[in-house]
Amino acid sequence: METVEDKPWFFQVEPLEGESISHFLGRFRRDNYLTPGELGKLAGIGWVVGRWEKFYLNPFPTRQELEALASIVGVEIERLYQMLPSQGVVMQPKPIRLCAVCYAENPYHRIEWQFKERWRCDRHQLHLLTKCTNCKRPFPIPALWVQGECSHCLLPFARMAKRQKSRRA
Repeated sequence: METVEDKPWFFQVEPLEGESISHFLGRFRRDNYLTPGELGKLAGIGWVVGRWEKFYLNPFPTRQELEALASIVGVEIERLYQMLPSQGVVMQPKPIRLCAVCYAENPYHRIEWQFKERWRCDRHQLHLLTKCTNCKRPFPIPALWVQGECSHCLLPFARMAKRQKSRRA
């Protein structure tokens, strides 16, 4: 018989509005000192967590996989679905995209930035960035965004906003 002591205890991480699955999983894993493999093993879904963090969603996560993940991360399955593209929306796993103005307002990666047809921020009418405006290195997957800065030159994402071009440019 399973008791409360047998179940692992985790710090809860609240999902943010429009947050991508990659960013959320990275925050949850860091707060709970887990690797993608460890989280997948705990949920009984194997290595798919690492694939999801990279936006490799083919095959698309099954309801059973999301239910298993939901039981570990403490988030409703419907909320996990909101972190994924809607039916029929194609994802672009690379390059990772960013609206630095949005990030300065609320520092997290939005799922909509990775939609294949999305190359601008509809809110700010700016082209989405695909690399650091300083060193020109591509952005790492959002699961690895710890400090909200370029992993190479350490320029904060928020400071990249002043070099982000309008869609009219």
